[in-house]
Amino acid sequence: QVQLVESGGRLVQAGGSLRLSCAASGRTFSVYTRAWFRQAPGKEREFVAAISSRGAGTYYASSVKGRFTISRDNAKNTVYLQMNSLKPEDAAVYYCAGAGGSIWPPRNYDYWGQGTQVTVSP
Repeated sequence: QVQLVESGGRLVQAGGSLRLSCAASGRTFSVYTRAWFRQAPGKEREFVAAISSRGAGTYYASSVKGRFTISRDNAKNTVYLQMNSLKPEDAAVYYCAGAGGSIWPPRNYDYWGQGTQVTVSP
C-alpha cells in the first residue's frame, strides 16, 4: 500500500503565496509520477499539475501555468506545489495523487491523499 499525506493548506489573502507538500510512504515505487488536483465546492475535481519520476517533466493546467510550480524531492518522497499570485478561484481542497506510469492523462492516477484545504480571501 501507498500513503499520500498532504499538508500546508490554510487561509491566505489574494495575491499571496502558499506551498503545499505531499509525502509518500509505503510502496512508494507505485507512485513514481505525482500530481496535484483540486476540487472546489459544487465543482468536479480538476487537474492542476503533474511531475515525472525524476522531475524532468512537468505539466500544468492552463489556469495555473506561470503561477504554480510543482517540484519534488525524491530523497524525502515528497512533492511540492508552490502557489503564487493566488486568486479566490484557486480556493479548493487540493489532493495529491500518484501513479506508476505516465504523468498524463489524469486518469492514470490511482493513489490519492486525503486533501488539504486552501482558502483564498479576496
